Amino acid sequence: MTPAELVRRYLSAFASGDATEVASLVTDDFFNDHTAALGSSCRGRDEYLKRLPGFLSSMEGLRYEVDDVIAEGERVAATYTLHATVNSRPIAVRGMMRFEVRDGLIARRTDYWDSLVFRQQAGLA
Repeated sequence: MTPAELVRRYLSAFASGDATEVASLVTDDFFNDHTAALGSSCRGRDEYLKRLPGFLSSMEGLRYEVDDVIAEGERVAATYTLHATVNSRPIAVRGMMRFEVRDGLIARRTDYWDSLVFRQQAGLA
């Protein structure tokens, strides 16, 4: 599987709602880097796996609609629209993730999205 295919598979895995499936695609030393004010970064697959169930349950029907994927070797960038229901309100937030792939798994994910847009759509602002 190419790095671009791996990233698409990773983003598609969120729609399953299965934290184990999502985490199976990252390295043991995975760095989940968030740039948005509402995001929370973490290191390590085990820590990521601990956090995923809460994230997945907070976003009913979560899915990433991938708009574009750009790959250069083991570096991949994907633009997306995140779709989910939060507080009984549909949300659609555009963003971008940069990925570093190592040995067929995702070693780093840096996520860029607008937390104010999320808060407004979810009725939190």
